[in-house]
Amino acid sequence: MSDAKNNILQRLRGAASPEIADIAEGAVENLAWDPEEKIRRFTQRMTAVRAEVIETTRADWPDALGDVCAHKGLGNLLYSPASAWGEAIRQAPPVVHLLEYDREIEAWKAELFHDIEAAITTTRGGIAETGTLILWPDAGEPRLMSLVPPVHIAILETRELYGTFAEAVATMQWEQQMPTNALLISGPSKSADIEQTLAYGVHGPKELVVLLVRD
Repeated sequence: MSDAKNNILQRLRGAASPEIADIAEGAVENLAWDPEEKIRRFTQRMTAVRAEVIETTRADWPDALGDVCAHKGLGNLLYSPASAWGEAIRQAPPVVHLLEYDREIEAWKAELFHDIEAAITTTRGGIAETGTLILWPDAGEPRLMSLVPPVHIAILETRELYGTFAEAVATMQWEQQMPTNALLISGPSKSADIEQTLAYGVHGPKELVVLLVRD
């Protein structure tokens, strides 16, 4: 690793970085929205880019998940039994065939890329200012779950909804434990050709549904 690259990484990871601290502190002070305002802004920005946001509660979110699957006519749903919501998903209303992500990708690549209709993942938070989800994929819930199936359903708790990206970084203390693979998702996958014809699902899911779980 070059000295320049090493210096950059040390500055990013340094717990006593005044530049990052000042930016984060300023962002928190300038955008100190209350929880309801964060929800409103997050929902507004997500729906503006054709994502769906469904508000629910801890008691009712399994029913909301079942309604989403039924409304979209999904035949199967991929989930991670190792995730924080894995057991609850397993006990959700059986309106769709549940598939566990419990194998190495080489063992079922064809099925994953051609037969899986939707996947549900957890999140580490959301950003109200931009309408963005924060995902930290790991071995139990790999990033393929949010990138490959045509429909991505994400669970976001309102208590993990931050005003800005800087606030999220400061609150989750990324300077002490920087994720090796953080995904920032703002709406379904989309791309445009040279004539600016917009197409969805070209490089990832064509539909994004956020189950926004209130405390």
